[in-house]
Amino acid sequence: MKRVNLNIITGSIPSDKCLDFSSFEVQGFEPLNSNMYFLIPGFADVHVHLREPGFFMKETILTGSKASARGGYTSVCTMPNLNPVPDSYEHLKVQLDIIERDSVIDIFPYGSITIEEKGEKLSNVDELKDHVIAFSDDGRGIQEEDLMRQAMLKAKSVNKMIVAHCEVNDLLHGGYIHAGTYAKQHNHKGICSESEYKQIERDLKLSKETGCAYHVCHISTKESVGLIRKAKAEGVNVTCETAPHYLILDENDLREEGRFKMNPPLRSKEDKEALIEGIKDGTIDMIATDHAPHTEEEKSRGLEKSPFGIVGIETAFPLLYTYLVKTGVITLEKLIDLLVKNPRERFNIPYNGYSIWCLEEESIIDSKDFLSKGKSTPFEGFKIYGVNYLTVSHNKVVYKKEG
Repeated sequence: MKRVNLNIITGSIPSDKCLDFSSFEVQGFEPLNSNMYFLIPGFADVHVHLREPGFFMKETILTGSKASARGGYTSVCTMPNLNPVPDSYEHLKVQLDIIERDSVIDIFPYGSITIEEKGEKLSNVDELKDHVIAFSDDGRGIQEEDLMRQAMLKAKSVNKMIVAHCEVNDLLHGGYIHAGTYAKQHNHKGICSESEYKQIERDLKLSKETGCAYHVCHISTKESVGLIRKAKAEGVNVTCETAPHYLILDENDLREEGRFKMNPPLRSKEDKEALIEGIKDGTIDMIATDHAPHTEEEKSRGLEKSPFGIVGIETAFPLLYTYLVKTGVITLEKLIDLLVKNPRERFNIPYNGYSIWCLEEESIIDSKDFLSKGKSTPFEGFKIYGVNYLTVSHNKVVYKKEG
């Protein structure tokens, strides 16, 4: 056991909700140099795809949880686009058993809003309610207004939140990147911003009508920020997330490679700036990674033919620290609130650990080093600050930097 002097960063987390860091003894951590080390409560990601059951060739609970731990995450919420879809307890239990067997951190599954995520009939909410973090049909927007109304009423009756991927199918027109300058210049089919914000607008009205707690996934447009800001001012019970790539990149960074394809797509510079303002003024409550691994072959097909999705859970914190904190956009304490306090409090996720970082240590993002099976990142080759040396969950070391 070695006593280590650490700079403890907890953001605005109330002391009674945090571990007692006042005189901390860290087992398994041996400082390699005289650098300053920072102890940070474990991050929580409310939007990840760990692909198991059903798609273990892309990721597994084991590889995904280890990658999460390397990124400083001690809690993640897994999306339901799996096989089988967790639309009943029988189907959910397949995932729960794998989590119990293989995960090195806390994993909280979502239940699907509809059976098989087909958007036709509600899942067995009563059967799932005590075993899931919330309900989502992530990857698909609920197209029928009355069905979403029914979902919200049902979720409210069991004190659960609706977590929505917002997308109007009739407005997609086969698009696969943002309908902006890059798409026009390179003859690509575009996804308009309206396909996102129009469904958010509908759902905000339904949330106000039903009183259901509502959370919007991965917002990417300036209109989405404006709608949510207005709804919050009107007292609607809504929160939202965005992802690191929407805060750091925009359509001007696109290349003709599958690692730049995600849904929603990278939008305009103006959208990125609006998202940053939403982070700063509290309209956007948290940052989630939407970690979505695919095989190398799948992501080698270019912008048009590759599947949507990139990985990000191992690089999220250092990227955000480098491009938002070190540049003075937000404070480190604000970033901790976005990654720790706000997701945990909104989703009632317990505090359960910490990670230890050298924030001034540089590295270059190299996907070959990822613990995730997924290697597709638009940040390949980026210089970042912040190296994680140790992650502890429930007093157990779940990641330790080698070398």
